[in-house]
Amino acid sequence: TETIEAVELAHRSGYAAVISHRSGETEDTTIADLCVALNTGQIKTGSLSRSERVAKYNRLMEIELELGDAARYPGADTFPRFARA
Repeated sequence: TETIEAVELAHRSGYAAVISHRSGETEDTTIADLCVALNTGQIKTGSLSRSERVAKYNRLMEIELELGDAARYPGADTFPRFARA
């Protein structure tokens, strides 16, 4: 709940949010679902060098398939404070 509130506050204030696994790496892919559900546009999970990291990227691709045409990567819109003029 606190994470959701923090991300929503950041978005309302014009800031971007990054969801990160920090140092607790596991095969749990919930972080990918959080990134999509909270519309962060960013995930910090490391390079594709270990299976627990690959699992998170695989989950992102599964989510894209599940969403179909509704899937949208925000690109530069991830950073509203740096909007193009």
